[in-house]
Amino acid sequence: MQRRGGPRLGAGRPSGSGKFGEPTKAVRIPVSEVENVLKLVQNKFYRLPLYQTSVAAGFPSPAENEIENELDLNELLIKKPAATFFLRVAGHSMIKAGIHHGDILIVDRSLSPAHGKVVIASVNGEMTVKRLYRTEKKVLLVAENDAYPPIDLTQEMELHIWGVVTSVIHAL
Repeated sequence: MQRRGGPRLGAGRPSGSGKFGEPTKAVRIPVSEVENVLKLVQNKFYRLPLYQTSVAAGFPSPAENEIENELDLNELLIKKPAATFFLRVAGHSMIKAGIHHGDILIVDRSLSPAHGKVVIASVNGEMTVKRLYRTEKKVLLVAENDAYPPIDLTQEMELHIWGVVTSVIHAL
């Protein structure tokens, strides 16, 4: 019986001889994302220099021009990419936490919403960013601005925690 189809001994490109210098794997992605995936693969992330010397926030100190390493902001800011998303802030309720109108929040859905953490919550269908407080008797979403009262969560309210804010991108 003659064999048809499937891999044939010696057929195709030798493993590791392609553009990437290593074996590859076929992956199905949505057509709408092809361009983004190609950009990601071709750019190999942006790695920027991280200098060994810290910068003084008080008195100036002599700077050394030695680069310690290269820093990839994806590695620094995003611990679990599949569970991470970004949101832009609208409003001023979190200014004392360093979160300002127009900032971009990095949110991790895999983290547990613990007491004292800044969370993205949906309360009765409205999204908000607040600090989560839990006591023995109640759960509150607290603003970091005295002009905004805390949200006292009751059993009648529909609450969904979308994730925990891990970082804020704030332009100066």
